[in-house]
Amino acid sequence: MLRIVAALAALSAASASGLVATVRMEPVVDSPCVDNVKQYAGYVDVSDKWDSHYFAWLSESRSNPSTDPLIVWLSGGPGCSSSLAMLTENGPCTAKADGSGTTRNPYGWNTKANLMYVDQPAGVGFSYADRGGYSHNESQVGEYMVAFFTGFYKKYPQYANNPLYMACESYGGHYCPSATYALFESNKNAGTNFPIKGMAIGNGLVDPASQYPTYPKFVEDQCTKEIGKPCVDKSGYESMVAASPTCSKLIAQCQSDDSACPTAQSYCNNAMFGPYEATNMNPYDIRIPCEVPPLCYDFSGVATFLNNPATQKAIGVNGITWASCNYEVNGDFSADWMKNMAWKVPPLLKAGIPAWVYAGEDDFIVQWLGNQAWTEALPWPGAKAYNQTTLQPWTSGGKVAGAHRSYGGLSFTTVANAGHMAPRDQPEATLTMINAFISGQPLPSE
Repeated sequence: MLRIVAALAALSAASASGLVATVRMEPVVDSPCVDNVKQYAGYVDVSDKWDSHYFAWLSESRSNPSTDPLIVWLSGGPGCSSSLAMLTENGPCTAKADGSGTTRNPYGWNTKANLMYVDQPAGVGFSYADRGGYSHNESQVGEYMVAFFTGFYKKYPQYANNPLYMACESYGGHYCPSATYALFESNKNAGTNFPIKGMAIGNGLVDPASQYPTYPKFVEDQCTKEIGKPCVDKSGYESMVAASPTCSKLIAQCQSDDSACPTAQSYCNNAMFGPYEATNMNPYDIRIPCEVPPLCYDFSGVATFLNNPATQKAIGVNGITWASCNYEVNGDFSADWMKNMAWKVPPLLKAGIPAWVYAGEDDFIVQWLGNQAWTEALPWPGAKAYNQTTLQPWTSGGKVAGAHRSYGGLSFTTVANAGHMAPRDQPEATLTMINAFISGQPLPSE
């Protein structure tokens, strides 16, 4: 009850500042997302000033929705829709290839959790706002997510006592620390009581200064391990190595000078990604070619399904054309890309809010060596003990599923035979992983 009262108090404060007007999430009748659970979809209005509205789609747990945790998923890009992940990765249903409907996903992350996908920031997926209200930095991401949850808990107070976990992918390495930290700070400073209990970050860009220097090693070592040869030729590798010091210098400048950030993004991405992109292989999975640029996968069935008027009517959307990514939003974050978001993690760990970092081993674009590197560079009280741990095999369904290390509230996991979208490639293994996280249990091991 205290949490509900706190959420209502927060709503009054947020409304006074022009945030959160009405909540238009309603039960979905005859859901087009095939699963035998209650679903809710629609909008949370997060800003009156900018006429800003976030679309969300929630599926209740297949187990015990009244007490199971709530996982809230944010996709990255920046600018890509969480609805895409819902229908192609870890949601309760999977879109058919021709877009004619969906099939039930037996490995949906709502197996033991309530699961909600939020299209954010504004302009992404079905979410919309006045163009001037589009976000371009993580302070805005955090602010609007606080507004979102304030409105959500007002409409659905039955979830206010369920443990809340943020789960993010890719550029979600910026979003997850920012949203979780904003909720944590709101609890500390604004008298709210959002039930935030942890965050999971998949193949996420969190600390570019730690992550970008690992690309040359990845294209040599991991590619040779996985495909029998380096991912780029000798000249490409040498150009990556030669560019690394300048890239690191520019990233460092970006931390104190926003005007240096777009240059850092352009230089480092051209230097580290350019040689790989020249191979025409899939940057999201080093094992396969890029078949449908720019995302390399055929998501036309998802677009067909979500742009079907019957689908839109069922989920409370009216005439908005859905696209997998909004590249205007992507460009808006050019000064945000190279910012370090890892500094938001230690206060959360200190407060007992754990972070679980995972990465598909065959992703290039935000590869696992870099993800491990930022966890090792993290300045927190458990750093020494964490860095003394080593990767050990973990299993799912009786088979080795990757490697894992953990100390205190910080965990790092690799997912074998998986690319950037690990839940898409290894649904059973990633379900095993997320269920271990939200239950506080260790991963199965050999």
